[in-house]
Amino acid sequence: MNFSKQQADPRRHAIGFSFVVLLHVLVVYALVTGLAKKVVDVVRAPIETKVIEDLVKPPPPPETVVPPPPKLEAPPPPFIPPPEVQIATPPPLQPTITATPTPPPEPVAIAPVAPPLAEPAPAAPVSAAVVCSNFKAVMGDAGFPREASRLGLEKGDALIQFTLGSGGDIRDVRAVRASHPVFARNSIRIVGGYKCQGQGRDVLVQVPFGYRLE
Repeated sequence: MNFSKQQADPRRHAIGFSFVVLLHVLVVYALVTGLAKKVVDVVRAPIETKVIEDLVKPPPPPETVVPPPPKLEAPPPPFIPPPEVQIATPPPLQPTITATPTPPPEPVAIAPVAPPLAEPAPAAPVSAAVVCSNFKAVMGDAGFPREASRLGLEKGDALIQFTLGSGGDIRDVRAVRASHPVFARNSIRIVGGYKCQGQGRDVLVQVPFGYRLE
């Protein structure tokens, strides 16, 4: 046999080439039709899992409590009644009458009743010109009330009273008397502009006002 002729036979090469092509066609067909997916599904078999529970140990038997031994106490001593002692009762005493002299009553001293203390007389009101530094300036600017002019009043008067505190504060301003309420209101407004100096104690101050239309 000529081995060189056998290797150069072209029919053998054609058969091998056809086998390789057929093998590739089958692989492509399997990928297209899902054969590979089926193979994967077969490989992916369900996994069976088992849960192994821990063995629970039975509880230990209850402990047996042994009661303590009874305490042995000595019995109480027997009761022995005390001996009876007879006491002789003395005879009753006869009542005796004794006279106790009563001392004379002590003389009662009558003290003279002191007369009630007279209440201190109220301090006389002080003039605002004495305790208020701007008294003249405020009074100089005061004029006849316009409200009185509209009411047809030509004259009037008022007496205003207030308390000057120890620190120079003015409080409790009121009209003691006034010929007309319009003059009382105007006078109280003027007093509100005073600047007074404290006297170290509360002082009562009175200011007379006289109005006349000129």
